[in-house]
Amino acid sequence: MSDGFAMELCGNQASWQIVPEGITSINLEDVGAKITASGFEVGVQSRMVWTFTGRADLTLYPSGKLLVKTADKELAEEIANKHMSNWTRE
Repeated sequence: MSDGFAMELCGNQASWQIVPEGITSINLEDVGAKITASGFEVGVQSRMVWTFTGRADLTLYPSGKLLVKTADKELAEEIANKHMSNWTRE
């Protein structure tokens, strides 16, 4: 754990799951708008998942979990910090 989130390497070692501490649900539209404003392009938009493309591919879930598809740990940490400090905050 660091900075209010857990970051877990996924099995294929090319993506990271970001699990926020203290967040059990989010408004996908609100958080999605902030991610888009940060320079990512939105793809799928459903009530179960939103996807984004940009410096990494992202998958956002209603629980607040974020899947960051990149093998670059530093980039994943940078995105995780944005997720916790900006995107999931009002």
